[in-house]
Amino acid sequence: MSQVLDEFEDEQEGGSSTALFYLKIISLFVVVLGFGLYIGDVLFGKSSLDVLLNLQEDKDTLVVKIKSLKDENAVLQKEFFELRQLDPDK
Repeated sequence: MSQVLDEFEDEQEGGSSTALFYLKIISLFVVVLGFGLYIGDVLFGKSSLDVLLNLQEDKDTLVVKIKSLKDENAVLQKEFFELRQLDPDK
């Protein structure tokens, strides 16, 4: 009878270690999947797209402002040289 109980205990211990192993594998899979979803959301999520579109819009606005400031600078330099009685074409 004790041999039967010993074999039964051995089977239960082996089963619990196998179940524990599968539980660890499933837990690791869930953690990796969750981390992957988080990284995907950070890189390709809605907020990242909004930031990209806002930066492109700001770049376009700055390019237009730079051009207008360059034109204004050219006019002011010409006026400055005329006031100093220098030839603006030289």
